[in-house]
Amino acid sequence: MRRSSKKLPTDPNKRALEIVRLSTEESEDEQPKERSVISEYLSQIGRKGGLKGGKARAAKLSAKKRHDIARKAAKSRWSKKSQ
Repeated sequence: MRRSSKKLPTDPNKRALEIVRLSTEESEDEQPKERSVISEYLSQIGRKGGLKGGKARAAKLSAKKRHDIARKAAKSRWSKKSQ
């Protein structure tokens, strides 16, 4: 926090407001960090895998297995008590 050359107000409410304003304002030093090229690349790969994961899993499962999974999910969903 930088020190201000001007004096704080004598009124307690105005002084408190000024202190809060000074303590919460962003300084010029705090610039948002740029993401590195590597982290950008890794996030793209992760997103790509996440987008195709469910479809690939569903294509790999048999119809009976998909049916069993759906039945278990529905049973779990309907067995919960609403709060």
